[in-house]
Amino acid sequence: MAKPPRAWQRMLSGRRLDLLDPTPVDIEIEDIAHGLAFVARWNGQTFGDYAYSVAEHSLLVETLFSRLCPKASPADKLTALLHDAPEYVIGDMISPVKAAVGPGYGALDDRLTAAIHIRFGLPAVTPTKLKKQIKKADRISAWMEATQIAGFKRSEADKFFGAPDLDLISDLAIVLRPPVEVREDFTARHATLIGEMV
Repeated sequence: MAKPPRAWQRMLSGRRLDLLDPTPVDIEIEDIAHGLAFVARWNGQTFGDYAYSVAEHSLLVETLFSRLCPKASPADKLTALLHDAPEYVIGDMISPVKAAVGPGYGALDDRLTAAIHIRFGLPAVTPTKLKKQIKKADRISAWMEATQIAGFKRSEADKFFGAPDLDLISDLAIVLRPPVEVREDFTARHATLIGEMV
C-alpha cells in the first residue's frame, strides 16, 4: 500500500499546518505575514526592483475598504486585511490558473480561510455583504496594480477590473518595498486591528 503524500507544511514558527485539515491552533500571524510578504502577485510580472507582494496588496485592499466603508468595524477591516491570507501557504494563482485547477482550489482556500478567521476571532465564513465590499476594494487594488506596475493601459484595466472612482485613490500610489518592511507593516496593522477589536 502506497504511503499517502505529506499534506502539511512546516512553518518558520515551528507549527505544522495540515493543508487538508487546518486547525486554528497551527496558525500564527508571523507565518502569514512572512509568507505573504514573499509571495509575488501577477506571477512577478511587474516593473521595479522588488516583487509586488500579496502582503502589500492586502494592506492596500484594507486601506481601500476602509475608505469605501468608513463605518466598518475593526473586525471587518481585519477581514479585509486577511482576505488573501491562505496564499501564505498555497501561493497566489492568477484567475486563469484557478479556473484551470478547478473547484479543489476553492475548497482548499475555504478551509484555510475558516481556520485563519477562527484563530483571530472572526466568523469562519465571511458574510456575503462584507465579502462583496472587500471584493470591490480588491478590484480597485487590481486596477491600480495593473495600471501602475503591471503594464496595462488604462482602457484595458477598465475592461478587466472596472474603472474606479479616481477621487478615492488620487493620493494613493504603489511603492515597491523590500519584503521585510512589508512584513513588519502587515504584522503591525494586524496588531492594531486586533487591539481595536478588544
